[in-house]
Amino acid sequence: MSFSRRNFLIATSVAAAGSTLLSACSSGDAGGSGGTPSAGATEYTGAKVTVGTAADSTGPAPEITGAKTGGTIRGLAPDDFSHLDPQRIYFAYNSTVALLLHRCLTGYKIDASGKQKLVGDLATDAGKASDDNKTWTFTLKEGLKWEDGSELTVEDVRHGFERAWAPFVTEGADYAQRALTGKGGKWRDAYEGPYKGKHLDAIVTDKAKRTITFKLAESKPDFNFTLAMHSYAAVPVKLDTKEKYDKKPVACGPYKIKAHTTDKSMVLIRNKHWDPKTDSIRNAYPDGFEFTFGVETLDSVDRLIASQGDDAYGVSIYKGVPAERIQKVLTDPDLKKRSFNGLLTGTYFYWINTKRVTDLKVRQALIHAWPLQQIRQIYGGPSAGDFATSILSPDIIGYEKTDVYNKLKKPQGDPEAAKKLLKEAGKEGQKIVYAFPQDPTYNKTKVVIENALKAAGFTPVIKPVDSTSYYDQVQQVDNSYDVMWGGWSPDWPTAYTMIQPLLDGDAIGNGKNNVSQADVDWINEGIKKNAVIPDQQKAGKEWAALDKRIMEEVAPMIPETYQRRFYVFGNKVGGAQFDPNFSATLLYKTFVKA
Repeated sequence: MSFSRRNFLIATSVAAAGSTLLSACSSGDAGGSGGTPSAGATEYTGAKVTVGTAADSTGPAPEITGAKTGGTIRGLAPDDFSHLDPQRIYFAYNSTVALLLHRCLTGYKIDASGKQKLVGDLATDAGKASDDNKTWTFTLKEGLKWEDGSELTVEDVRHGFERAWAPFVTEGADYAQRALTGKGGKWRDAYEGPYKGKHLDAIVTDKAKRTITFKLAESKPDFNFTLAMHSYAAVPVKLDTKEKYDKKPVACGPYKIKAHTTDKSMVLIRNKHWDPKTDSIRNAYPDGFEFTFGVETLDSVDRLIASQGDDAYGVSIYKGVPAERIQKVLTDPDLKKRSFNGLLTGTYFYWINTKRVTDLKVRQALIHAWPLQQIRQIYGGPSAGDFATSILSPDIIGYEKTDVYNKLKKPQGDPEAAKKLLKEAGKEGQKIVYAFPQDPTYNKTKVVIENALKAAGFTPVIKPVDSTSYYDQVQQVDNSYDVMWGGWSPDWPTAYTMIQPLLDGDAIGNGKNNVSQADVDWINEGIKKNAVIPDQQKAGKEWAALDKRIMEEVAPMIPETYQRRFYVFGNKVGGAQFDPNFSATLLYKTFVKA
């Protein structure tokens, strides 16, 4: 499946349901949960993404109240980082450490409430577009250096893009490659990579002016968002060790790797050549970070709760509080203060196969019937997240909270409304084949879904599918399923990265992500039109309107939840907060308390 660095969360976090998707209080808990405790220290604030100015891009990063310099933050995780070479980073967990080591042309400046601005990171601003957004130009900041003290140049930035064509780089994103070549999935045919002495013609550099210009084959108004992905971080031409770079990359961020024992530990120390005046994004209060791998989630949370010895300086990098400890964290005042939470970046939903369920009223009846409250209770109650009522998630620019089917007032399902629609359609008793990945959690949710479908006048047929091959099976155009569990999350916070892969007619096909197989002219046209609106705030409003119209007039999926993750940290840690991009601990804002 083509799940991204963030999309991978959708594929894995719920599959391990009890261990990672639990967090704080829902803001829309109609029907109640029997007094489930409320959220922790930091509430989710919703989508607050704007494009910053050159002033916003100028370092240093705003000081954090009460922060102190010095000490070591200790990260606990069950797994090592699978890749450190930026061009091979496309998984959120790897990006959590990449934020400390690597820098891109753009990045996200995040305040204490989770509000974000896209700003220049290596660049002086978020980029200048021309030629109908086909040409993007960036100017590098002065004073940028690599960890050995050598200058970071526009050639190094270009190299970070050209390395994507190297045969050993197979894990990274390909948005920029597609945009630069106009060859779609055959972008590798356009260039042989940088190691034979040739450069990609579509990228032009001027070392004297410190500019790098991208000449795209197609208009991309949000190309500056694409460039914040670590797949496009700079790599020094003279220090590139090719395949070996994954083990010991060269840093331009505030920290560098001192030692790394695979699957056991990694130590980061200060990069003395990082100049905070060039960086408006990162604080770097600790003298270093020490990561310990192989610590299972429950064990790490117990250690952080106890907060003894070195664990007092500890954080969980990426794994949230498991079900066994969520009530303890939510009900203990001290632990609650040592916690934070946030919604994951995407939406969980159920695809409705529009080629099999052809009547709109039947699809609408399914949405009315779906038992969101009972499903969320199995996930962990309000602590598991908020009810979803739209395709777009709250992290998307322009997101508007809509509830076309009155699900917030009747999250337990509305069988009478469903029966009425089925009767009007003449489809009472219609058979519905529901498919889901075999998993202990979904084996429980299938029961409440089956009961709700029966109560609404459907005849349900339940089809558990092997979890390993689940997406391979539901992404077949001739599959035999009517409703299928799924989820999707954006690669950057614009609606194009959700609606296009899920609902564009061009995204129908074996192995593709329009599993609903909706191929509607006005949706396809709306995607093309909105994708080239240069002002992202205006584009966001158009995407939100399209989202609502799709739910009203096509009803191709049943939104389920915006899932929430909850973290706890040691009592000597300050500044810990939720990273709204990678659903993790935002490490560069942490500090050691005096």
